[in-house]
Amino acid sequence: MARDMREQFIAASKLHFHAHIEKHRINVENLLENAVGVGKHGDVMDTIEKELEEMAKYHDLLEMLETYFNGNSKKKKYIEVG
Repeated sequence: MARDMREQFIAASKLHFHAHIEKHRINVENLLENAVGVGKHGDVMDTIEKELEEMAKYHDLLEMLETYFNGNSKKKKYIEVG
């Protein structure tokens, strides 16, 4: 039972992280195709950078989840030092 709940939390988190990555990826695509999407604020490059930072954040969270909690060969119970 607890194992099922653990797997559900992991699966839900993966979906959540993938959805955020896709949301910000679409925003970048829209800005690249139609720079007026920024409106009066003007700095398209800054806006794209912020979207990429958000993508990187969720990508990192997804990678951490898969590395340390997925039960695959990469799973680690502790962080090795030196």
